[in-house]
Order: sequence, then structure tokens, then C-alpha cells
Amino acid sequence: MKKHIFTVKDIVRITGVTARTLHYYDKIDLLKPIRLSNNGYRAYSREDLESLRTILFFKEMDISLKEISDIMQLSKQEQLQILKIHDQTLIEKQQRLGAIISDLEDYVSGKDIFNLNIFNNSPILPLSEQYSREAKMVFGETEKYKEYEKNIEKLSDKEKENLYDEFANNMESVFKKLAEQIHKLPSSKDIQKLIVEWKNYMEQNMTCDTEILKCIANTYKSDKRWKNYINQFSDEDLSGFVYRAIMYYCKTIR
Repeated sequence: MKKHIFTVKDIVRITGVTARTLHYYDKIDLLKPIRLSNNGYRAYSREDLESLRTILFFKEMDISLKEISDIMQLSKQEQLQILKIHDQTLIEKQQRLGAIISDLEDYVSGKDIFNLNIFNNSPILPLSEQYSREAKMVFGETEKYKEYEKNIEKLSDKEKENLYDEFANNMESVFKKLAEQIHKLPSSKDIQKLIVEWKNYMEQNMTCDTEILKCIANTYKSDKRWKNYINQFSDEDLSGFVYRAIMYYCKTIR
């Protein structure tokens, strides 16, 4: 039986890859044609076509061309061992992608970015940790913050996680209550009662004097991230309302 030879045009028709891809694979020595004529025409054997299919399969598995080049030099058994390892990598990527999709759906539905787990299992620090470090830079020199750090250091990782979750839930709860009564004056008895509740949550791990409270109030008002977080609970300017309520509280306490 006569050995069949394929042109670049034939390979393109059979596989759907572009001529440019075949030329590039030739250039990087990933798939060399069996013959290259003087006028530049490439010729491929049926074995080359099978090798190309294997290359395309590996590429579809999200393996780099450099890795594919190395794998193609291995025996079939060795290739299978490599693919078993890669299979686990793909499973981890699938789980990661699932988490990203979930976070994206939460964000589109209105959940604040602060409450997303987008940077978990990533070289980028989780958002809660980023905000914690930012707070240390802003308030770290105050005695109250040093007191907070000492209290936190006594906790286990699990206790810290539970504390942060409880704090987030408490903040969400009090902001929703404030949103329900945003039509009232910030100085009203009901609003000030909620500010005291908010302050009690803040003071679970550190004492908040008027200086700290005013700093937090100004952050709520001026920091875009906090404004977006707080305003998600109301169609009105809830962050500005909370700012005015906290500032009024600071003026009245002794």
C-alpha cells in the first residue's frame, strides 16, 4: 500500500488547525514535516497526523506547548503518568473556577466585595486580611488598636474565623436596621440606640473612644469601598446617614 502524504492544506481540512499553527509547530520543533520542498511546501505522514492529534489533545487539556514538547518524547506509559498528575491539577482548577463563578454571581446579585471569598487559595491575600492590614496601618499606633491586636493574638485560627464571621453578620444586621429607619433624624432616640448597638459590636475586642469612632465614621463617609458596602442596604445615602449618627453620638457622650 502506497504511503499517503498530506499537504498543509490537507491537514487544515482534516483537523481544523490553521496553516500558521502548523508553521509555528515546525518552527519550535514540536511537529516537523517529513519533507520540506525547495519552494517551501511541507509534507506530513499519517504518523505526523496522529502526533498532531495527540498534541491538540494535550493542548486542549491546558498543557503548555513547552510541556507538550517534553511529553511527546516520553513513552506512552510515561505520558499516562504525567496526565494522571495533570488530571488532579485540572480538578483543582475546576474547583477554583466554580468558586469564582459563585463569587461573580454573588457580586452581580448585589453582595458586597468585602464578603466574597475571591482571593481564598490565591497568592493575593483574602479581602478580610487586606482590610485588617489596612486598619493596622491607619490605627496601628493607637493604644486601642494595640489592645485589639493583643486580644486577637490569644485566639486560635478557628476562633478568629468565627469572630470575623460573627462580626460581619452583626454589622450587616445593624446596618439593615439603620436602613429601615433612615427617614428618622440621626439624633433620634431610636437611631442613637442602634449606634450604641453598633458600638457594642465594635467593642467586642477593643475599646472605642471618640477618636476611634470619629475615624471610623469618616471612613464610612469617604472610603468608596465602605460606602458601597453600607449603601447596598438602602436606596439612599445610608453611609452618610450612619456618619452623621455616629458623629452626633460622639458629641453627646461624656
